[in-house]
Amino acid sequence: MSKEESSVAEDLEIKNIIEPQLNIILTTDEDDERPVYISGNFNDWVTQDKKFEMEKVGQGLYHFKFEHDFVYPDELLYKFTRGDWSEVEIDKYGNRTENRSCKKHNGVHKEHVAKWRHNWLPFKSKFLPKVHLISEEFEIPQLNKTRRVWALLPHDYDKSTESYPVLYLQDAQNLFNEKAKYGNWEIDKKLAVMAEYNIGKIIVVAVEHAEKERIKEYNVGNTVLGNGQGKKYIRFVTETLKPFVDSNFRTKSDRENTGIGGSSMGGLVSIFSGIMYPEIFGKLMIFSPSLWVVPKIKLSFLDMDEPQDTRIYLYAGGDESATMIDHVKNFKKRLLKKEGYTDKMKVRLSINMEGKHNERYWSDEFPKAIEWLYFSDKNE
Repeated sequence: MSKEESSVAEDLEIKNIIEPQLNIILTTDEDDERPVYISGNFNDWVTQDKKFEMEKVGQGLYHFKFEHDFVYPDELLYKFTRGDWSEVEIDKYGNRTENRSCKKHNGVHKEHVAKWRHNWLPFKSKFLPKVHLISEEFEIPQLNKTRRVWALLPHDYDKSTESYPVLYLQDAQNLFNEKAKYGNWEIDKKLAVMAEYNIGKIIVVAVEHAEKERIKEYNVGNTVLGNGQGKKYIRFVTETLKPFVDSNFRTKSDRENTGIGGSSMGGLVSIFSGIMYPEIFGKLMIFSPSLWVVPKIKLSFLDMDEPQDTRIYLYAGGDESATMIDHVKNFKKRLLKKEGYTDKMKVRLSINMEGKHNERYWSDEFPKAIEWLYFSDKNE
C-alpha cells in the first residue's frame, strides 16, 4: 500500500472509530475492477448482495460500514468475494480460506486478502477427476456408428465405495481438451475446485460429437435444418449408453440424480432428451440452446399424468444473437405456464449480457449450473 493509501486508511479509522457501527477496512495485494462484497451468516451467504458491497477508497483498499439498525449475530461469520463463489478470496498460495470471524459490534476491524479466484481457478491437481476413456469405438446401434466416450470420475473414486449422480454431456471434444480449436469448458479443473470446496462430486459422461455430421445428429425431427437423426441419438444415450454406465460405474441411477446437458445444438438435443425421456432425466443443463431451429418446440413431457420434480438450468449470453435471450425467456415462460407445474418445474435462468456464443462463457457457467442442479435446494 502506498503512503497516500495508508493515509486514507488511517483517516477512515480515525473517523469511524468514534461511530457506533462496525467498520471493516479491507486491504488486498491483488486488485482489479471487480467489486468486493461481504457474504456471511447475516445475509444467507448471498455473494452479490448490494447492501453489503464495499466502497473502494483506493487501490487495494476497501471500506464497509454496517447500518445503524443492523442486527448483529453473536459471532459475525463471513468471507469476501468478487461477486460469486467462483471469485472468492484465497490465500497467497492459492488455497481456500476458512470463514472469517468478528464479535465486535462497533469500531474498526481490519482485514486483508492476498489473492482472489478467477472463475473458480486456480485448482489443485490432486482434486482433478480421473479421466477414463470408456471406449474409442463405443457402438451406437441406433445410428450404425461408433463414437469415443469418456467418463470423468471423482478424484477419489478408486478409494471410495460411494455412488454418485451422473451428468451426460454432449460435445466431449470441447469439454476438457486443452488442444480444442476454440477452447474448452475446463470441466476437469472446475470439478477439481468444487471437490476441494466440498460442494459435491458427480460423474460426467462425455460423448464426442459426430464432427461433420454433428448438426444432423443433434437435430431432432424435421426442422429448418432438414431431417435430423436426433431421436436415434437420444435413444442411444438412454437405451444403450446409460445402462452400460450404470452397470460399470457406481452411479445413482434414478432420475433425481441423472442429468443431461450441452450447449448450442448440444443444448437443443438435451432439451429433447428431457422431453422424450422425463422418466430418465430429472435435471437439464441447457446453455445457449439453438431454439431458433424449433421456436415452437412441443413440450410433450408436460402432459405426464403425474409430473415429477425437474430442475432445468438455462443460460444465455446477450452478445450471442439478436434472438437468443428472447428465445430462452419464452422457453422458460412456456415451461412454467401449465397449471400444476409451478411447484414441480424448477427453472433457473442465468443471463450474462456480455456473454458470447463460445466455450469461455459456458465454462464460466458450468460450476454454477452443477451446484444448483445437484447440490442446492434453492428454487432459483
